[in-house]
Amino acid sequence: MNTAIRIKNLRKEFGAKTAVKGLNLEVREGEIFAFLGVNGAGKTTTIRMLTGLSVPTAGDAEIMGHSITKEPDTVKILGNISPQETAVAPNLTVKENLEFIAGIYGFDRAKTAEEMIARFGFDEIRNEKVKTLSGGWQRKLSIAMALITEPKVLYLDEPTLGLDVLARRELWHVIETLHHKITIILTTHYMEEAEELSDRIAIMVRGDLICAGTMEELRRQTGKEKLEDIFVSIVEGIR
Repeated sequence: MNTAIRIKNLRKEFGAKTAVKGLNLEVREGEIFAFLGVNGAGKTTTIRMLTGLSVPTAGDAEIMGHSITKEPDTVKILGNISPQETAVAPNLTVKENLEFIAGIYGFDRAKTAEEMIARFGFDEIRNEKVKTLSGGWQRKLSIAMALITEPKVLYLDEPTLGLDVLARRELWHVIETLHHKITIILTTHYMEEAEELSDRIAIMVRGDLICAGTMEELRRQTGKEKLEDIFVSIVEGIR
């Protein structure tokens, strides 16, 4: 399997604080890779660097062979992000949101919107203003908008944050339909979510990558069965 992301000694400092400390990691094409960690662990900062939204203090990363420091414009085209704060225009309808993003990136507005409406099952809500929709629908729309550019890598930053159980499960299904078709980087605080969706999981603590591997590898490393117990044992051990 080819490498989609290769991170080499990636570091980010904010004044005296180091948010990411020399991160080294590889992510394979088509896999779902989860970043876990308590608030402030460096997950979102890492994603911001990988998407070109933040410039590294040191180190580099390659997205599909392209450097985030030397080819930032190319990297921005190769990836897209569905952020924690749902990136939708609340006063526009579902269709208008899709047309708006399609137009920004030079795609056929009407055709692209119709394709996404069909792909994500938006037909019943196509003319509804987004602010009237449930959180689950809004997050699904945010992911659809991120996919309009046909990115090679999709970054999902806390995609089910604040959703109820049923809405979370429905969004899991959406993510599962993308498995092996696109590389997905997932950050989440929900252990069940990471365990259910991910091929491999990384745990970060205060900017350091402590471990990364499949569930079976993490079980062997810690002697724990459930991901929550694995996570707690590793984080408390570092603290």
